[in-house]
Amino acid sequence: MIPKETVDRIIETARVEEVVGEFVALKKRGSNMIGLCPFHNEKSPSFNVSPARGIYKCFGCGKGGNPVNFIMDHESLSYPEALRWLAKKYNIEIEEEERSVDQLVKDNERESLFIVSTFAQKHYSKNLHETEEGKAIGLTYFRERGFRPEIIEKFQLGFSPDTWRDLTDAAIAAGYKLEYLVKAGLTIQNEENADKFFDRFKGRVIFPVHNTSGRVIAFGGRTLRTDKKIAKYINSPETDIYHKSNVLYGLYFAKKQIIQDDVCFLVEGYTDVISMHQAGIENVVASSGTSLTVEQIRLIRRYTNNITILYDGDPAGIKASFRGINLILEEGMDVRVLLFPDNEDPDSYSKRVSSEELKAFIAANTKDFIAFKTQLLIDDVQNDPIKKAGLIYEIVESIALIPDSIKRSLFIRECARIMDIDEQSLLTELNKIRRKSFDKKRTDEIQQEENNQQQPFIPDADLDEQPPEQAAILDRRNTKSLEREIIRLLLLFGNHSVVMEGENEQGEKEEHLVPVAEVLLHEIEEDNITFTFELFVKILDEVKEQAKRNVLPDINYFLHQQDDDMRQIAVDLMSSPYSSHTWEKDLFLSRNEKRIKLSAVPHTMNDWERHFIYPLKEDAQLRRSVIDSVRKLKLRHLELLIAEKQQLLKVSEDLKDEQAMLTIMAEIKNLGDAKVFFAKELGQIILR
Repeated sequence: MIPKETVDRIIETARVEEVVGEFVALKKRGSNMIGLCPFHNEKSPSFNVSPARGIYKCFGCGKGGNPVNFIMDHESLSYPEALRWLAKKYNIEIEEEERSVDQLVKDNERESLFIVSTFAQKHYSKNLHETEEGKAIGLTYFRERGFRPEIIEKFQLGFSPDTWRDLTDAAIAAGYKLEYLVKAGLTIQNEENADKFFDRFKGRVIFPVHNTSGRVIAFGGRTLRTDKKIAKYINSPETDIYHKSNVLYGLYFAKKQIIQDDVCFLVEGYTDVISMHQAGIENVVASSGTSLTVEQIRLIRRYTNNITILYDGDPAGIKASFRGINLILEEGMDVRVLLFPDNEDPDSYSKRVSSEELKAFIAANTKDFIAFKTQLLIDDVQNDPIKKAGLIYEIVESIALIPDSIKRSLFIRECARIMDIDEQSLLTELNKIRRKSFDKKRTDEIQQEENNQQQPFIPDADLDEQPPEQAAILDRRNTKSLEREIIRLLLLFGNHSVVMEGENEQGEKEEHLVPVAEVLLHEIEEDNITFTFELFVKILDEVKEQAKRNVLPDINYFLHQQDDDMRQIAVDLMSSPYSSHTWEKDLFLSRNEKRIKLSAVPHTMNDWERHFIYPLKEDAQLRRSVIDSVRKLKLRHLELLIAEKQQLLKVSEDLKDEQAMLTIMAEIKNLGDAKVFFAKELGQIILR
């Protein structure tokens, strides 16, 4: 259990822009920061971070919260685990009961996989540095590759001896469960004898794989044998914490430099990444032998929109990778390509030249994908017009994938120049390809809609019992928005005071400063108004409970609730997709202090200030907002009561109960008079 004082200190210390910035490339926009949302796929940034408020909010998928919530969602951690993550980042010591290995394993299965993977990494590293076999075989191999001690330590490289159960036995002796070793892919169960288990990575040097927050999630192992029957590399299988299509080797060590340089270098393997780091180029990642996936591309796009693929001199391998280039283009990213000299790869070349020479070579030889693809394939074409037409069509197909029309036009022009062909012919072909792709996509969407709209047959006898769905939805939306506004005022302005009129003991009118929360709670309780939406009821009950203790909880109180729903509504209420609020009455003040009525269209602060118009802050008209919000909610409840009475009147008419009819009609009239009163106060016209 983490003490409350420590929790408060962690929350106060954690800076949302620093925490989110470890996983998302953020750019300044006014007082806020924006980036691509890490929780859903998007090409235009809708993910906002507010350092002043200490929150993040995505206006695309709706995710939002404080630094603790971000780590919980991004790293799939529990609340206490996220607090510990932040405490470690900010060097805050947590004094709590030390948990045993057994207790840690029991926390949850996913966390158990992280724990045994961390143990395995430390065990492999210990083997490398502290055992005779590790030093003689593993450490010698890494040194022969030119890896310096600090690089070996940075990437936590290790060694697994060529024995059947070295790791398995060590982990069990340390208190870890065999089932989690198997689930983490570290130990394999014998298919023929279920009682036998052995180490997956025996007899190999080890490359740990980290997630974006630096936790070990998988391993790659390279054999040092020359036997061709043995796989050169083996990797961890898919587990609950490792999905290879969503992971890039080295990203944890590269992300800071990727953001700084605004480009990511993509290489093939583990040693390429490590060698490039050693040469001083840290913004490099690897797909670890797997074909590049859309998920991996989107992972890079969180940090930069620019990818440079570094190839060795193998033409067959390069041609096979063209699919990856197309995927990058389709995701709207800029892709460039670098080809190393024959028989060279990033690993070997970075060791042959100095760091400055390597950087100069990359800068001088990086090409856009059209120039690269054309140069690579032109020898195959020679003077054959049919082959040349095929190459041109292949390049135009790639250009057609680019979402941005301006970039497409520029690449078409470049292709026309290189291939010496009429630009208009290429544009015509490009439009055909895009139209065909659009038609196919639209056909698929229509088919999907038709499948979704297929409903089960409802017999005629049941039709009269079906509720008027659309009207009910509109009614609920209307009521929900009014209740939400009351909650918004309670949370954002509950502690603010407004001037309210009252009477003293002599019956004379007086003005008093009254907290907004007190006004709202009084009005709601006086007319016995009940909220209909469960979340709003929960928040209102919490405010009432705290008010009994003479405490008026503000937005921050709910922002740090462990209850996800309460926290999310607090974030939503604090956030806006615009750089200033959209004010309820669109009243603004210009420099000459004349009030101007503007159309009800949201504008940003900068848009208005460009025309010397400045928005009045809501607290300047807070009293009016509070009173109007209460009146609107009361008016809505009156409408619902009248509708309810009208239903009762219809029943009484059917039963020919005249006395009941007269009573209900009188009640409807009284409710109607009250409705007219509130409508008049709100400036609305009621037609009778």
